[in-house]
This record gives sequence, C-alpha cells and structure tokens, in this order.
Amino acid sequence: MQPFSLFAPAKVNLALHVLGRRQDGYHNLDSIVAFASVGDRLTFAPSGSFSITVDGPFAAALPQAGDNIIARSWAAVQAIATKRGRDIPPVCVHLEKNLPVASGIGGGSANAAAALRGFLRIAGIAEIDDEVTAAGLSIGADVPVCLTGVACRMQGVGERISPLEGFTPLRAILVNPLVEVSTPSVFKGLGLENGQSYGAAITDARDPSHWRNDLAAPAIARAPVIGEVLQRLSSTPGITRAFMSGSGATCVGLLADDDVTPDLDPRWWSMRTVLG
Repeated sequence: MQPFSLFAPAKVNLALHVLGRRQDGYHNLDSIVAFASVGDRLTFAPSGSFSITVDGPFAAALPQAGDNIIARSWAAVQAIATKRGRDIPPVCVHLEKNLPVASGIGGGSANAAAALRGFLRIAGIAEIDDEVTAAGLSIGADVPVCLTGVACRMQGVGERISPLEGFTPLRAILVNPLVEVSTPSVFKGLGLENGQSYGAAITDARDPSHWRNDLAAPAIARAPVIGEVLQRLSSTPGITRAFMSGSGATCVGLLADDDVTPDLDPRWWSMRTVLG
C-alpha cells in the first residue's frame, strides 16, 4: 500500500434536544449536525506492526495508544475483514491532533470514523454498510454520523441519520475555554431516571429558532466559564447566534461576515471555520 491521509472534521451540534432517558440508561436525542472545515488528520502508512503515533497541539491530552479510539477501530475492522475473508496488512497510523479533547465537537468520534474508513480502504472494503455502521455505533454514538461527513439530522442514540439536502454552509467561530467537560456527568446533571421523558423533538429541521441544546445548562453548572464564552459571543455585533456544541465546552458563534471579531480571552482556543 501507498501512504495516504484522511481528514477528520470537527462535528458541531447546531441543535441537541434530549427527548428522555431510555430504560437501558441511554438517552434519546434529536440533533442537527454539521461538519467543520477544521479538524484532525490521520495518515496511514505500511509498517511491520500496528502502531499509532501522535503529534499536534492537543496530542498530550490523548489516552495511551492501547486505549485509543483508533486502536478500537482497528480491532473492529479486523473482525469485519476476517469474516469476509480479507486481511489487513500491518499499518502505522499517525494522528495530527488539532482539536481540543473532550470538547463537544466530536474529535474522538471523527477520528474513529476516519480510522474505520482508512482501515476499510486498506482491507479493500469500499461500502459503508450496516455492519460497518453498527461497528461504529459500538465505538461511540457519534461515529455513524461522522461516517457520513455531511449535514444530518441525528436521532435515537445516534443510529437514525437523515442527510439534510441543500444545507447552506455557515460561517462560524469555534471557541473552547480549554476546560474538559465529562459527557456522562453533563447527562447526569439532567437528573433523569430510566424511562423518564424530557424535552420536545425538533419541530423544524430548517429553522434555528426552533433549536436548542438541552445540555447547555448542566454543562455551565459544571464549568461556569462556558456561560462567559456564550455571553461574549452573543454580545458581539455580527454574531447571529451563539450556542454550545454537544456536551461542551466548545461554543459556536455564527458569523454574519468574515470581519466579525468577538472579544475573547487569549487563553481560550478559537478557530474560524465553515460549517456544512
């Protein structure tokens, strides 16, 4: 094989409605998802054995290689390939980690999706079929939507995905105050019992005035600086909407034009991007 690279774009939740908690403890969601023009990058190269190397501004925050989501993706594709009578030659995966870790923009899920695609390519498997999607879902709830790579409505625990035709790209700025927010702790902050309902579903997948993020309040309770980020974004002329993505702590400001410049703490991570 020849070395090749795949882009792993940040995933932004334009809306994240929590409908309730299921009897199995998982939460039913209704979400609008778009992908950014910024993200991580994975490079695949032949090697004597499977290995992972990492660099980039957020490399030090990742878990050890044995627990890495890329290693789990490798194991998943190995199992699929073996069932189909195919082999995967040893490969070294190099991750350029540009996105903050545990930041609500799907960095790990995007990496897993790119890793799955890369390993499938090496194994000579072209189609993202139900078995591949199920393998992605077993790695993380956001992995299946990251496998699509296009703006979608995502429902259930992440398994029901409907691409949004004609989605208009959006100028945006991503801002993270560099605090890690635990997704399980944020969901726990909703205080839902198994089987308990919560909010209403999205009524219009095209109208942002109908959208919300039900995880914002519990995330802000755990990391009040998120509220400060949102306040600075929402008070900036030319930012048409400010909201938190996923379970935080990354916040998003939609920009009327490229000249909009919010007043941000220089210690925060920020990046201009296009969503779509």
